[in-house]
Amino acid sequence: MSTQPTAASTAAADTVEAYVATWNETDAGRRQVGIARAWEATGRYRDPLMASDGHAGIDAMLAGVQARFPGFACPERSRRVLKRTSAVDCHNDCARFAWSLGPAAGPAIVEGIDFCALSPEGRLVSVVGFIDRMPASS
Repeated sequence: MSTQPTAASTAAADTVEAYVATWNETDAGRRQVGIARAWEATGRYRDPLMASDGHAGIDAMLAGVQARFPGFACPERSRRVLKRTSAVDCHNDCARFAWSLGPAAGPAIVEGIDFCALSPEGRLVSVVGFIDRMPASS
């Protein structure tokens, strides 16, 4: 089995990078451009705590997360607080990767895995997130 990246795996990795960047982008206009780059217009996001549909819904969800957790977003690549922590594994228009979330100047407090379905154009059709570790709710 070849370990060389394929065009599909490179495209999936690029889409995931654009997706992760949207979680960190605090400028609404730049975040919306990133969402349009990464997602199909009818894209769906689901995790145990949140759900959103379409570009506007995804943007509102990301803005809400950033408002709820100030300091947990930073567009500078070297200081990102939502980070991909694994390689992007993909096949048959599907991808998965691990991620972590935490303050810019501290350890990760939430970790999980996202499973993605990709369109033939390489954009996200759906993301289903699973949270592996998070603080206990009070």
